[in-house]
Amino acid sequence: MKIIVFAGGVGSRLWPLSRKNTPKQFGKIIQDRSMLQIAVHKLFPGFEWKDIYISTGERYQDIIKEQLPLLNKENIIVEPEMRDVGPAVGLVISRLVKTHPDEPIVLLWGSDHLVKEEAKFRKILKAAGKLIEQKPDRIVFIGQKPRYGNQNVGYIEFGEEMNKADDFNVYKFTGFQYSPPLEIAQKYSTDGKHAWNLGYFATTPKFLWKLFESLAPEIFAKLKVIHDAYGTENYEQVLKDVYSTIEKISFDNAILEKMDTKYGCVISEDIGWSDIGAWEAMKEALSDTVDANVTKGKVILEDCKDSIVHNETGQLIVGIDLEGLVAVSTNDVILICPKESVPKIKKFVASLKGTEHENLT
Repeated sequence: MKIIVFAGGVGSRLWPLSRKNTPKQFGKIIQDRSMLQIAVHKLFPGFEWKDIYISTGERYQDIIKEQLPLLNKENIIVEPEMRDVGPAVGLVISRLVKTHPDEPIVLLWGSDHLVKEEAKFRKILKAAGKLIEQKPDRIVFIGQKPRYGNQNVGYIEFGEEMNKADDFNVYKFTGFQYSPPLEIAQKYSTDGKHAWNLGYFATTPKFLWKLFESLAPEIFAKLKVIHDAYGTENYEQVLKDVYSTIEKISFDNAILEKMDTKYGCVISEDIGWSDIGAWEAMKEALSDTVDANVTKGKVILEDCKDSIVHNETGQLIVGIDLEGLVAVSTNDVILICPKESVPKIKKFVASLKGTEHENLT
């Protein structure tokens, strides 16, 4: 089985820590390890370095080599420019369908996901791989059993139980729902028919390649040119020339939303998954209770609750009587806002483009 970890995004919701030149997946946010290192190291023991691939942008190659020195350099698959997740997945498949067409693969995301039940997670990946070996022309979606009515995630819908894979129930896939209202999310969390959609799934390169061909023919035509050039002396030039012309589109929009549901099945388990791609989400993932504070660096809090204070500098931050606050200090920026205002960060960072502060993005 091959594992592909996607680590190409910027992650402006974690600004000012995450920026174009130092995106969140490479910053040492938790346990003095980067999110990329956490994403990869949770695969051990159980998988081998030779079977792990990283998909990323051209500017991040050296960082990946530094943070993952045991990774085979040829297993870094580089986008010459960012074209959204649909083309990024297609680029990976255009290569693997040539080298490992029938081997089970799993797609994971290395930017902002935390999995606490790592041993169970590895066991699920193995089980999904066995399902693909039995029936290569399908996709096995791996979902997080809802812990509460989360309206900030998408949901996988599933039906009746089909069979078992190792100790895990396998259900019929029936569709997706995206970021539902709170009332609906609360219903989904208890009805036993929905899982949080993590974007994790197992399949084979050959089957995914067929889906690109049938469901996204214009994208496929350009990926096929890149595929045909792989292994030749012209590959890098062809990749650069052709990839930049592919439509920017999400993988869900390009493929998954168009796929016949009969090709999918679902494993829904509690793996302790959290999305920490934004400051308020990180606070929720790392705190034991709602009122608990989360701090990093030189921080002293007095009579504070439900706050996250992240200090990257040598200067002491002191907080008194704070509640529901986000405070982030780097060497060149101090961000302070209520937790509920975190969604505005992305728009604010975008507004800096073309200004004297663009270098801070």
